[in-house]
Amino acid sequence: MGAPPLPKTCRISATVWLWAGHAVYCGPSLRLDRHCGSVLCLAVGLDAPFTVRADAIGARTVRSALIPARTPHQIVADTRMLFCYIDPGSPKSAACLPRMTETSEGFGFAHAEEPALIRAADNNDPAEILHLACGPSPRPVDPRVAAATAILCADPARPVTADQLAAAVHLSKSRLLHLFSTHAGTTFRRYRVWARMLAVGRAISEGADLTTAATRAGFASPSHFSDTFHAMFGLTATALLNAGTHIVIAEGDVMR
Repeated sequence: MGAPPLPKTCRISATVWLWAGHAVYCGPSLRLDRHCGSVLCLAVGLDAPFTVRADAIGARTVRSALIPARTPHQIVADTRMLFCYIDPGSPKSAACLPRMTETSEGFGFAHAEEPALIRAADNNDPAEILHLACGPSPRPVDPRVAAATAILCADPARPVTADQLAAAVHLSKSRLLHLFSTHAGTTFRRYRVWARMLAVGRAISEGADLTTAATRAGFASPSHFSDTFHAMFGLTATALLNAGTHIVIAEGDVMR
């Protein structure tokens, strides 16, 4: 069930697990700046509550929050955090919000499985984390959206346009963009950036440096990658790696 336990726990260092389209981070809070993610993010305070700030909700101090895509926000925390980035092309995406016991302005708060999520993080079990976050056997997304996101993840460096992607899944451009926003919870352009970020993470885990990884993933320049990463995650990629973060390509079925 996912990657085997690592020799170091989340209490000592940070770890990022990557699947095709999913990512889980466990480690220090890293003092994030205000940022705007491309995909849904479930945040859990592993040792204590944290504060999430956003224009629509003000400042809320909680133990867990589900943050919608394309929503500027800031996480303020002093202890370890768990972040689950959930692929909007996955059947799991739509199943996470119903597990939050409170909702407001598109945000969710107080996940029903908070204690179990914290235990799974302490056990270095990313597959169990995603399973708890979203639950089993969720309703599938539109298969054309799933096919479109799979194409983007398979070759993120390819400069595919919305017209080309629509033709590949037998839709008009306008219909694809509408379905993408409705079913994926983010835009075509933002999801393409997400796919490229995942490709950078995989390349780094295989030994590439940041510049090479970013170029191979389709970013126009190192500065373009750096600015995009900071806008999406609230810190620089260099700061994340300098914190001693391990990047693990996780295996196993996260769709159970």
